[in-house]
Amino acid sequence: MEEDKPEEYIDFSAKYQEWVAIKRLGILPTTKPEEIAYHLAGIRSSIDGKMFGILGINVESLDSYASEAAKSLKKGVPSMPEIALIIEKKESKAIIASACPSATLAPFAKTYLLNKLITEAGIETSLSQLALSKAFKELKPPKAPGRFGKGLKPKA
Repeated sequence: MEEDKPEEYIDFSAKYQEWVAIKRLGILPTTKPEEIAYHLAGIRSSIDGKMFGILGINVESLDSYASEAAKSLKKGVPSMPEIALIIEKKESKAIIASACPSATLAPFAKTYLLNKLITEAGIETSLSQLALSKAFKELKPPKAPGRFGKGLKPKA
């Protein structure tokens, strides 16, 4: 049907070395604002995770450190003072420095670690797909092509 063909789209594609991200949302008159926000949050998460790695920052080491450090944190905003203390620890500064190929990148690695600790504490600082899907139960992430859940096999 011609009525079901979107007149507007939100398109995002990126290709850099081995990283490829393609996201498209066709917008119909029936498309809800939360669906558009959900799609944009997915684009943002695709970009956010890659920027620091592209700079050469070892995000895996920062992720590991944040995961371990967050075990002592309370959940939610009450953990913010403790997060600030963690960020300023000598150990954290050493982890940040070792995650960077140059001292110039240390402030960016610190930002990454701060964001990771905040996320680990369950604090939302922006719209995320997870937060939106909790508020709007009908929003579910699309299944990636070629990926199968537990016990599922491709059709023969």
